[in-house]
Amino acid sequence: MSGYTGAGFGARGFGGGGAFGPGQPLADAFEQLRSVFETKVGQRMSRGDVRAAVLALLAEQSMHGYQIIAEIEKRSGGAWKPSAGSVYPTLQLLADEGVIAAEASDGRKTYSLTDEGKAEAEAASGRPAPWEASGREFPGMGALPKSGIELAQAVGQVHRSGSPEQVQQAVAVLDEARRKLYSILAQD
Repeated sequence: MSGYTGAGFGARGFGGGGAFGPGQPLADAFEQLRSVFETKVGQRMSRGDVRAAVLALLAEQSMHGYQIIAEIEKRSGGAWKPSAGSVYPTLQLLADEGVIAAEASDGRKTYSLTDEGKAEAEAASGRPAPWEASGREFPGMGALPKSGIELAQAVGQVHRSGSPEQVQQAVAVLDEARRKLYSILAQD
């Protein structure tokens, strides 16, 4: 966890008291952990990557915009979900360049490559797909870290607004979850 600057995980780090009140250093540690994951998971891909991803997917089959977004997210293991605000303008630009063509079907525009687009996609076929490159830049950044972020947010909420009994229940759940995670690693 690079960049961690909290009080540590000694007695004070687990709510041993001090100027912050009981549990505050633990809450700060979870907040730090959440921000580290959000920084890495939330990194944006460049416009060129969106373009390359669209061309790579349309080289396989015609799709509408939402399918493109969902397929990129799926293939990146959840590490990259481009926004509609990046995909749809890219589709429009590609259409304006004559690289893709749009056809209205069932109230949606379905996009496919033109001959020029097929040539561009073929020229790029030797390079790794952008969703593959994003996974190498941030190994393991996908569904697991996102789940960790959501867990850290829930822990913070229980810490801020839970009763002492609810906090103790949360501690028991977290202890059990930690044991189960280590048991997964112990399996061969």
